[in-house]
Amino acid sequence: MKTREEKKADALLCVIEGEVDINTSVQLRKVFDDLIKRNEKKVLVEFSGVEYIDSSGLATLIEMFQRLKKIGGKLRFSGMSQKVKNAFEITKLHKLFEIFDSQEAALKDF
Repeated sequence: MKTREEKKADALLCVIEGEVDINTSVQLRKVFDDLIKRNEKKVLVEFSGVEYIDSSGLATLIEMFQRLKKIGGKLRFSGMSQKVKNAFEITKLHKLFEIFDSQEAALKDF
């Protein structure tokens, strides 16, 4: 899994590529830890490069959502493939998270 960050207006875009699973969730948690330490409050995660996500990846995203919420932050997702979106729908997490088809739509929602 690879990640990169980019400032978009007053939000932080975090682009993820590869698989988000039990082997990479620790790496993703470290990225999110750094975002919290830097007091980033508007985080958009771009999923267009994500091929697969498992329950440990979903758990990491839930943790990030909760931590951001505690500091008054917001978390948005964009660019999910249907396969990744299915994982959110099966677990009913699509009701918890704000998921957008495009970065532009997600950024407007902040």
